Order: sequence, then structure tokens, then C-alpha cells
Amino acid sequence: MTTSVLITGTSSGIGRATALRLARRPELTVYATARHSGTLTDLADAGARILPLDVTDETSMKQAVEAVEAEHGSVGVLVNNAGYGEYGTVEETGLDGVRRQFETNVFGLSRMTQLVLPGMRQAGRGRIVNVGSMGGRIVFPVGGYYHASKYAVEALSDALRFEVAPFGVKVSLIEPGLIRTSFGDTAADTLAESAAPTGPYAALNTAAEQQMARSYDSKALSAPPETVAEVIERAVTAARPKARYVVTPAAKALIHIRRLLGARVFDAYLRMQFRTTT
Repeated sequence: MTTSVLITGTSSGIGRATALRLARRPELTVYATARHSGTLTDLADAGARILPLDVTDETSMKQAVEAVEAEHGSVGVLVNNAGYGEYGTVEETGLDGVRRQFETNVFGLSRMTQLVLPGMRQAGRGRIVNVGSMGGRIVFPVGGYYHASKYAVEALSDALRFEVAPFGVKVSLIEPGLIRTSFGDTAADTLAESAAPTGPYAALNTAAEQQMARSYDSKALSAPPETVAEVIERAVTAARPKARYVVTPAAKALIHIRRLLGARVFDAYLRMQFRTTT
């Protein structure tokens, strides 16, 4: 009997790369999901099962989990990948957008976890792989609300890992650095929408947009989504998966630098990176 793997947010980027990679393994039955399942035809061609799933819709989440459980008894592995970045300064960003981001990045992840755990506990085994970010360990300006959502995923993963261990359920947190997906474009778009062109943060927003573009274009600072998919595969298949996997050398370096420098010196480092003309 194969192990079922339910992955959220597979229409692009890390989720798509992960579904394609895991679908190659004969011992895994991969369920690739997205709000619009019509975008997943190539994943079906690669051997994945396709399900519609919107992590902000209760009925959609329940139906997806029930479909997997009907065939396998329980979800063997849940990969909580769905997420995006709502960027802008703390003062300027509309809270409706922030709430939508938390619905996807935090509450959707939490509810999917709640739905699969009863079956996993009954089976006495299971894995939950949460896709967080290096942004759950370090913070850059104009990304405060996105970082807050990923800090929340850090806390939830740490609590969950301890709580479910007695039931044979293992939890891993993936912490990617900059990954060359549509994430950067979405972040830039939301930043442009939230920023007042002549407002008090105009210079900072411009500097942040330029810094973001340079960083995602840099092959030294960023990586393709397949790099993260490979790490997720290890978390899914390892006999003793790690609690955390930091992905990309740049992410590892930045997390280490932040820990060593402390807030005051790291703020000075950020001022050099986000230079403004004002």
C-alpha cells in the first residue's frame, strides 16, 4: 500500500515542483491541489492525483481530506505549502489584505492540520511538513505582516511537533530563503498597491522594491523551487526527519548573522541594504 501525500498550493512554484518530484516515487500517491484544479493538468500527466482545494474555504478543505481518507484510511503526509506575501509598511498596508494573508498562511495551515490529525492519530503514524520561510526567523522592512505570518508558523510547528509525537506523527518545518517563483512578483505588486507614491515611506518602498528585484535576480542569493522540493522530499521520506530544514546557503548565512549581531547591529546592516535618498 502506498503512502498518501496531500500537498496544498501546487499551481506554481514550490508546490508544483514538490508534486512533480514526489510523484516520481512509486511508494507515494501524491494528491496535488489548488483552488482551480484545471491548472494542474501537467501534474496529472506526471502521475499525481488532482483535487480542488482552497485553504480559506472550510467545505473545500474537508472534502479534500475526506477524499484522501476514503481511499487510504488516513492522510499519510500533509505538506502545508499554500502561502503568499502581502507586502507594505505596517502603517500603510490595509488590514483586509493582512487578514486574507493570515487566512492562507496561518489559519488555512492550521485547519488543514486539524482535519488530518484524527486520522493520523488513529493510524498511529503520519507526517506534517509546514513550508515556512527564513522570514520566520529574520525580518526585513516593508514585510512585517508577511514575516508575522511566518513567525506564527514557526510557533505552531514547534508546539505541534511536541504535541503529536506520542501518536507517531512527525512534524518538520521548511525554511526557504529567496526562491525564484512568482512570490517575488506578488510581493512587489502588493507593495506597489499599498504604498502611497508621495507618502512618508515612499523612499523606503522604492528602495525595498529595488532590493527585492536585485536579490531575486541574483543566483548567489536565490534558488529555483526544485531546490526546496528536494528538501521537502527528504522531510517526507527520512526515517528521522529534522525539526527544521533551512534551504539555500544565503538563508543559512542571514539567519546566523541575525543571531550573532543582535537587533541594533542588524538594523544598521539593513540601513545599508535599504538605502534611501532622504
